[in-house]
Amino acid sequence: MKKHNFSAGPSILSEYTIQQSAAAITNFAGTGLSILEVSHRGKEFVAVNDEARALIKELLDVPAGYDVVFLGGGASLQFCMVPFNLLNKKASYLDTGTWASNAIKEAKLFGEVDVVASSEDANYTFIPKGYTVPEDSDYFHFTSNNTIYGTEMRYDPDLNVRLVSDMSSDIFSRPVDVSKYDIIYAGAQKNLAPAGVTFAIVREDALGHVERPIPTMLDYRTHIKKESMFNTPPVFPIFAALQTLKWYKELGGLKVIEKNNLDKAAILYNEIDRNKLFRGTVAVEDRSIMNVCFVMNDEYKDLEADFGAFAAAAGMVGIKGHRSVGGFRASLYNAMPKSSVQALVDVMKEFEKQH
Repeated sequence: MKKHNFSAGPSILSEYTIQQSAAAITNFAGTGLSILEVSHRGKEFVAVNDEARALIKELLDVPAGYDVVFLGGGASLQFCMVPFNLLNKKASYLDTGTWASNAIKEAKLFGEVDVVASSEDANYTFIPKGYTVPEDSDYFHFTSNNTIYGTEMRYDPDLNVRLVSDMSSDIFSRPVDVSKYDIIYAGAQKNLAPAGVTFAIVREDALGHVERPIPTMLDYRTHIKKESMFNTPPVFPIFAALQTLKWYKELGGLKVIEKNNLDKAAILYNEIDRNKLFRGTVAVEDRSIMNVCFVMNDEYKDLEADFGAFAAAAGMVGIKGHRSVGGFRASLYNAMPKSSVQALVDVMKEFEKQH
């Protein structure tokens, strides 16, 4: 039976990425060695590192004056690395979920943090609007997509302060105006590669303005200068990332990918809105196209476990909602085929027929 992987992360990867990575585990670049055992200083992997960073720039149309670095520690390390490098006196943050809240907590270790708006009191079911970002902020930080709650900011804010975004779970799902940002960072394990590498797009002239000393490993300039080779990088995840980036280019780039993602999300949201058993959990205008969260309608709440078992028996993997939200979550990352989304919809329709 075919398995349909809706896991929120680590998550589905393209067949191209999996096949190329599997082949490299046996024999990388004709070296007769596995990608798991080669030197990161060898010319074969240096070429991988260089090409991956160049493809990120190409696909996201990164302008001059920015660099791309591969880092460890996940997005969680970026929660402190960003304020370490940018926060002198005060930073502004938008609180839209667990990961945004965690970023706020870390930033408070470095200076004043102004939480300009939050939807916490509504269990993060919407993206706050109508807030003001103080122009004396060193930067404004937001999380573009909230995997746990299923909300997303699918636009690039216009502000008069430095802009930083955690795009871990929707990077490469749409075109982004990188020129509006000073730092974009993303963990790989949603739309790029296996867990183990994070990348950041950094505007170089945003750096070097804080008064505090920065530990070498936490200074973006270290990694820019050494082209992501200051310490041993996560070789295999970077190789896998390159395969995904090649696949994205082959598909036709981010405009094509965005249209495909919108189509997939519409298929599932239309069924959620139609089906008497289910309802969405967030404001319609803020629905994520990456992480679709839904629950049983109140009168059918007692069927939740039955539907979970029914879906699992039909090959649906990873649709259980996060414990803080409950219900179900279907993650529709770039590698998720439309046929799998339709398979989930068919399961929902069949369950409705039976109940």
